[in-house]
Amino acid sequence: MEWIKLIGIVIIVLGFILKFDTIATVVIAGLVTALVSGISFTEFLTILGEAFTNQRFVTLFFLTLPMIGLSETFGLKEQAVRVIEKIKGLSTGGLFTVYQAIRELSGFFSIRLGGHPQFVRPLIYPMAEAAAQTDTADNLSEADLEKIKARASAADNYGNFFAQNTFAGSAGIQLISATLFDLGLNGNQSSLAIASIPIAIIALVLGAIFNWRFDRQLRNKTKTRK
Repeated sequence: MEWIKLIGIVIIVLGFILKFDTIATVVIAGLVTALVSGISFTEFLTILGEAFTNQRFVTLFFLTLPMIGLSETFGLKEQAVRVIEKIKGLSTGGLFTVYQAIRELSGFFSIRLGGHPQFVRPLIYPMAEAAAQTDTADNLSEADLEKIKARASAADNYGNFFAQNTFAGSAGIQLISATLFDLGLNGNQSSLAIASIPIAIIALVLGAIFNWRFDRQLRNKTKTRK
């Protein structure tokens, strides 16, 4: 009956499939696993409390909130919007590269630009579509427009994913730091953030090459279509 201890995995999978609350699903999976393994409810609460205490570095994220609020109060987010609005002369791929750079820079300062619904859909995609229409003499197909939508979202994802840990106070850095400390390794938050910077730069360079190739492919395709 040792296999019954794997029931926690089944609960987590079902919880994610049915889109239940993530934290509640994980806690219930842990509780059920503990009970079928012979651990009492009191012991489970003790283990859960000790784990939370050992991972307390994660809560340090909240100490950074005042600094983030001050940055946004003084208009850093609005300034990013103005910069993007002034670069209408760029190609479609060039626009995506600049946006990824701004997204990574905002991640470095832990400033939230809003992501797909608030920033990509109403601002980046329309500008990219307009740039592509100018560049290809309005000879875009429906498939081209769908690719531009996907590239706009990809630029946001690359910038957010690969640069979010360049901020030493981010939740990801705190979690990694606490885990490394528990394993007896150096989990200094500043060192982890500095180590993340080369990855963000590499992601930006690869993204720029990716976007440059997209510009060429888009122009060549529309030329052969004429």
